[in-house]
Amino acid sequence: MKCAILSDIHGNLEAFKAVLDYLTKEDIGKMAFLGDIVGYGASPNECIDLLKGRADVAVAGNHDFGTVELTDTFSFNSVARTAIEWTRTRLSDTSSIFLSRLPLTSVLDGITFVHSTPYRPKDWDYLFLWSDVIRNFDFYKTQICFIGHSHTPAIFIKDNEGRIYSSKSLAIRLEERSRYIINVGSVGQPRDGIPDAAFGVLDTKEMIFTIKRVSYDIETAQKKIIKAGLPEQLASRIAVGR
Repeated sequence: MKCAILSDIHGNLEAFKAVLDYLTKEDIGKMAFLGDIVGYGASPNECIDLLKGRADVAVAGNHDFGTVELTDTFSFNSVARTAIEWTRTRLSDTSSIFLSRLPLTSVLDGITFVHSTPYRPKDWDYLFLWSDVIRNFDFYKTQICFIGHSHTPAIFIKDNEGRIYSSKSLAIRLEERSRYIINVGSVGQPRDGIPDAAFGVLDTKEMIFTIKRVSYDIETAQKKIIKAGLPEQLASRIAVGR
């Protein structure tokens, strides 16, 4: 069986639909979502409605909780705060309830799912420093922890001798005696210089994890952002993946 792991859709309906269309052609048994279904993009309710019927597990992101006022947004930049405020006024009651009920972390089939980090997930930290990567291996009990948040795919490995390193490969075989923290990137707003939607697929039989990329109708997503009155920067950045 294969499990699709998606994160950071950010109201980008065109990117989300493109990924779902791709997944219909794959042998996908389950789908996990790592947070930030809203924020930045112009289709928050539509993305939530699609997610509800498909995700076997979903956790909260900082934009999700910020929108429903369950986390402070003082650390958000001005563009992100503007998008949060716009989203807050457009959410349906059912969408707001859905976001407010999302857990910070979840474990399914022996895999940990969290938006930011397993260590202090509600602080919304990033794994930018190597010391933070090392620390976080001590704060989950499963072999694999999937994360999002930074919008950049990354694979961190702790082998059976305790050595911690990263892999630049887009596809790796997971070793039984190693542990992993894997960032699956972003569906709706990649920031690694590649505009195509990013997500992960784990083959639980072969234990092979792969980062996938799917192109989508960026122009339509941009036009919707501009028409909605959201900051133009949010439209321009999705075309360059930054």
